[in-house]
Amino acid sequence: MDLLAHPVKRKRNADRFGDANGRKKIINQVIFTDCIKNKKMTDIEIQSKFDDINRKLDIVLEEVLAQKQSRQTVEDLVTDVSLIGSDMFKATVVELDNAGIDVDGEALKQLVFKLIRNIDTINEMFGMLESANDLIKDVTPIIHQVGLDSINKMNELEQKGYFEFIAELGRMIDNVVTHFGAEDVKKLSDNIVPMLELVKSLTQPEMLQAFTNGVNVYKNLNTENIPEYSLWKIMREINTPEMKKGMGFMITFLKNISKENK
Repeated sequence: MDLLAHPVKRKRNADRFGDANGRKKIINQVIFTDCIKNKKMTDIEIQSKFDDINRKLDIVLEEVLAQKQSRQTVEDLVTDVSLIGSDMFKATVVELDNAGIDVDGEALKQLVFKLIRNIDTINEMFGMLESANDLIKDVTPIIHQVGLDSINKMNELEQKGYFEFIAELGRMIDNVVTHFGAEDVKKLSDNIVPMLELVKSLTQPEMLQAFTNGVNVYKNLNTENIPEYSLWKIMREINTPEMKKGMGFMITFLKNISKENK
């Protein structure tokens, strides 16, 4: 775009300063005439008054000139922007025409109206995007740290053999599934409550203590060197307190089993 094809006529600063100085001379002439009429004032007083008035006028004229320059600058900027916008619009129209693109002015106007009407929604959408971006920035270090902790924990479990244990447990379950059919599973489900009751009873402290005592006795028993007992020796052993107590335990145990089976 050739912006120089539209020159802007501006008034030069020298002319502005000339106008200001002209006004200043007129004011000084009026003041001088007034001072001549007032014969009571001396030349020194008149000159002092002139200097004071000139100083104030300089300040006022500088402020007026600054405001005028600022206004002129804004006007020049508006003019230049208008020219640039006009040239850009013409260039855009030419480019669209060369590309074979037809722009519906009514549709474009409706789009602009929709954008203006939904400006609050657009602002909310951008606010949500900013919040999401902040959330991602805050969560990313946490996710990174969680990933590192998970990797370290998995490595620790692998070192302890958890994965091998789970693999063997899978093999055990596979063997159970292979050797037992659907009918066996059905029977197990039908009898699961009595089995759990049995397990509950076996896990009582007194039962566990009894099992522990029996295991300890069997472990301390020398099965390879069992003494032989004759009938006479058996009769003698029956009369010992230990055998009497053991026989009493067996008889009581069998009697209680018989009562439970009735």
